[in-house]
Amino acid sequence: MKILVINGPNLNMLGIREKNLYGSETYDSLISMVEDHCLSKGIEVDFYQSNHEGDLVDKIQDAYQKADGIVINPGAYTHTSIAILDALKTVEIPTVEVHITDIDNREEFRKISYVSYVAKKRIIGHGLKGYIEAVDYLLENK
Repeated sequence: MKILVINGPNLNMLGIREKNLYGSETYDSLISMVEDHCLSKGIEVDFYQSNHEGDLVDKIQDAYQKADGIVINPGAYTHTSIAILDALKTVEIPTVEVHITDIDNREEFRKISYVSYVAKKRIIGHGLKGYIEAVDYLLENK
């Protein structure tokens, strides 16, 4: 099984940005945690992070017929990007949406998630461990 983990804007700044919301663990520690988990499960995993919407769309399109599952935290694009939604719909790869914080209990604008229209599952507010839950979900539902 091959999983692509996609992270949107500002997630590369984990450990620096709003520690009261996102904690002090870094983006590198997130990658290491998911890599170790995937290795223990025999899953091939690739990571991609960009602050640019079009780059995220390109990466989703590139995963067509290459990835068995996508774990995506679109960051702020969750609430604005129909382009990301359309790319996910087009490739038809099982997708799990992950958010470190509980976006449903934050600002009103964060309660809108375009990705949720296509995601097989949403994991919100579980911190970095939400990524592990997403990988396990994809493995169990392949």
